[in-house]
Amino acid sequence: MTIEWRYTVEDDFGILSVAGYLGPEAVRRFGGALGWVVARGTGPVILDLTELRGWSAEGQLAITEAAHRLVGAGRSLELAAIPADGSLVPPGDCPDIPVHSDLATALAAHARHPSAPDEAQQAWRTDGWPT
Repeated sequence: MTIEWRYTVEDDFGILSVAGYLGPEAVRRFGGALGWVVARGTGPVILDLTELRGWSAEGQLAITEAAHRLVGAGRSLELAAIPADGSLVPPGDCPDIPVHSDLATALAAHARHPSAPDEAQQAWRTDGWPT
């Protein structure tokens, strides 16, 4: 089982949405999505986990590694809607990862209403992204 992802660039931040199960089989694809994110956009990245069905220990580690990678690129990571079956327990050397209860709350923290139109918005996704 793998994941599907969609990345949207807003004016001063990005949203990486992930669907499926972030387990050992999906970690490599998640890393590829993060590479796409690092190469495009600027500012903080909100990792939207609304459509994520769950994650394994390897999946959680991939998220903490993503936080390190983004800090190395001068960006930060925030989480929205973590799976109900567990909480992220980052290692002690992990950068601070703000956690929002849902995507709307994360967007509000960036003063953006979830339904506000934005002509400058760019988006990429995997072919299997749920519609």
